[in-house]
Amino acid sequence: MQVVKRNGKVVDFDISKIMLAIEKANKEVEDNEKLGMKGIQTVSNNVADSIVEDSIPVEEVQDRVENELIDAKAKALAKAYIKYRYKRALVRKTNTTDEHILSLIECENEEVKEENSNKNPTVVSVQRDYMAGEVSKDVTRRFLLDEDIAEAHDQGIIHFHDADYFAQHMHNCDLINLEDMLQNGTVISGTLIEKPHSFATACNITTQIIAQVASCQYGGQSFTLSHLAPFVDVSRKKIRSTVIEEMAIVGKEYTEEELERLVEFRVNEEITRGVQMIQYQIITLMTTNGQAPFVTVFMYLNELEPGRTRDDLAKIIEEMLKQRIQGVKNEAGVFITPAFPKIIYVLQENNIKPESEYYALTELAAKCTAKRMVPDYISEKVMKETKDGDCYTCMGCRSFLTPYKDAEGKSKYYGRFNQGVVTINLVDIALSSEGDYDTFWKIFDERLELCHRALMIRHNRLLGTTSDVAPILWQYGALSRLEKGESIDKLLFNGYSTISLGYAGLYECVKYMTSRSHTDEVAKPFALKVMQYMNDACDVWKKQHNVDFSVYGTPLESTTYKFAKLLKQRFGVVEGINDKGYITNSYHVHVTEQIDAFTKLGFESEFQRLSPGGAISYIEVPDMKSNIPAVMSVLDYIYENIMYAELNTKSDFCQVCEYDGEMEIVTHEDGKLGWKCPNCGNTDQRKMNVARRTCGYIGTQFWNQGRTAEIKDRVLHL
Repeated sequence: MQVVKRNGKVVDFDISKIMLAIEKANKEVEDNEKLGMKGIQTVSNNVADSIVEDSIPVEEVQDRVENELIDAKAKALAKAYIKYRYKRALVRKTNTTDEHILSLIECENEEVKEENSNKNPTVVSVQRDYMAGEVSKDVTRRFLLDEDIAEAHDQGIIHFHDADYFAQHMHNCDLINLEDMLQNGTVISGTLIEKPHSFATACNITTQIIAQVASCQYGGQSFTLSHLAPFVDVSRKKIRSTVIEEMAIVGKEYTEEELERLVEFRVNEEITRGVQMIQYQIITLMTTNGQAPFVTVFMYLNELEPGRTRDDLAKIIEEMLKQRIQGVKNEAGVFITPAFPKIIYVLQENNIKPESEYYALTELAAKCTAKRMVPDYISEKVMKETKDGDCYTCMGCRSFLTPYKDAEGKSKYYGRFNQGVVTINLVDIALSSEGDYDTFWKIFDERLELCHRALMIRHNRLLGTTSDVAPILWQYGALSRLEKGESIDKLLFNGYSTISLGYAGLYECVKYMTSRSHTDEVAKPFALKVMQYMNDACDVWKKQHNVDFSVYGTPLESTTYKFAKLLKQRFGVVEGINDKGYITNSYHVHVTEQIDAFTKLGFESEFQRLSPGGAISYIEVPDMKSNIPAVMSVLDYIYENIMYAELNTKSDFCQVCEYDGEMEIVTHEDGKLGWKCPNCGNTDQRKMNVARRTCGYIGTQFWNQGRTAEIKDRVLHL
């Protein structure tokens, strides 16, 4: 068995440490109240015998020591032991960061090592970010959060997201107003960047903007290819002039048709170079937090009117899909699936039916999904029904802005952002209620108010922030064009930006309260009532503060494991509810539930509508590379029935034997889950490439034990 220390380090259980702690407390009591060595040994053995878990937090071990001392009638010693623990806690409270930071540097903190599946914790830039994050968490806990909110976070009752960045005046995620920055110019690191004179230059500037934005916020960012499309014609005109000059130099006569063919050939070459620049720059860029920018590329033909610019957009989309199908080379020179950029393709009337104008583009997208897990898909039809007639991209993996119109009554999305997230643990509410509905709603109200206060702390932390803290965001067009020294406050109200009430574990919550899955028609009304209850709370808060609170299906990664562990500590093991190393993300159907793809998507579409701040649905599918018609049938269903969905395929590679099939999840001798090549038996994760979508985006650096267990438990839906 193993013990999880406070700094996250996992060590083997050592009974001598229990005995040593009791002996220290023993010195503080009168001789006639001391416990003899035999008694100390008995208490220690009883504690050891009581531990059946594979791993246990050190605090739980200490709690059991206290109980055993009391059972042994050693009340004075128990009191001294409690006092000893309290003194140690005070020492830790004066400096809560040193041990965490040292464990990070030595790569001994298991929880942080597997916190982010796209961060390599052995790289110094990642360690630097984690070290700074530990300081921020410490400051946040001790000075910026109310004590009961900090305690609720520690207990897994709620989750206060991104505390490692909260001490700074930073926001979550955004939609870059790339059109403004490219058309009107911007400033990067004090250097004026004027309107580009070619498509390739526009692509280069875009990657610089992405890197700058990523370093000024902590969430995802998105931009649309529609903002790049006008620069194709800028290049076309420039190329045309160059070709005419070249022909004149060599005295070559040509027809207009020949000129056009040559010009378009060179235009296509530039599109290829520009798209390649975006792909490789994003993958190879390293931001200040030690990972590639978390960026999403939006591909939506109807953002542009019919004509040459839309046709140019189609060419850019086609090239992006072709290059993504190819993949990028790993260090062994083999093409693999990259994590970023995430790409989203919009399904619409003119590309979803075989007779439609851009159907071939959708077929290419389907081939890309089968090979590389992306793009994900937005239904223009369903989204317009859901979002007041608008269609637009999410910010990163799933965080959606709510509809907003400017002073002229025009819809506006690019240049807006999210202020942050606090997540409510629905499973904890259910278990705390012990199945009583009146108690459930009472506790729900208390927990929602806790989240409300925590969200207002996030909001108030941004109040008074001046544009100088991130000029690229607030002064030079990414989000706004504020004056130097001007406050960002006006962007925090009136629905311009959102702030998110996240939720997790709807399935387990409903299962405990009704003894049924929320897919059951008997239990579904309760599930929908829970969702509506959160939306109603957000409406009340919005009216109270003039801030756009929105319900958000949290993409738990490390937190799904944290919640599961803490639920076991608080309630013991409840079969079918918290007996796994994870809880279910947002409203999703449980990963083990047998349900077909179309039924799952149809069922979850109703819950997406009740997650206006963000949601995504997925289906698990086998290798689809030789069955593109089946992928197309799924896309047709998505277009008709659900706003935002993805197909989870597999994309792996063993560097030992060059096997490119699916890696297996196995249990190692130490009891931990790990990955294995079924072809050669390789279990060294450093010598394999595994890509899985876990939270709306692809992870490539492996996952914690809870998330790995969740991936292992997934059943196929198609």
